[in-house]
Amino acid sequence: MGVTGIGGVFFRAKDPAAQSAWYHEHLGVGPNGADEYIWRTEAGPTVFAAFRQTSTYFEADRAYMLNFRVDGLDALLAALRKAGIAIETRAEWDTPQTGRFARIHDPEGNPIELWEPPAAK
Repeated sequence: MGVTGIGGVFFRAKDPAAQSAWYHEHLGVGPNGADEYIWRTEAGPTVFAAFRQTSTYFEADRAYMLNFRVDGLDALLAALRKAGIAIETRAEWDTPQTGRFARIHDPEGNPIELWEPPAAK
């Protein structure tokens, strides 16, 4: 196969500059060097999955949900709470096999799942 990974995530926003600034400020997502477009990420597992239209895994009025792999979920959640960002967690989302999860929404209401994979053994 020729595909080696995700090369970008593109989406429409009512205010692209504000959206980009919010993602960078609160999640560290976005350019992190001299190149104005490139965000360097760490290698790791990536899930690419289509859901049925009737799925209740995330809001039915949204076509997508971003999932970001994180290191140090508790510290990130503390910073997000301090910034006044609402966080949803559910005990049933967390398992030793898959790790820990939390949900937030960006300023335009798009769902974001934060995923801390289980520690490597």
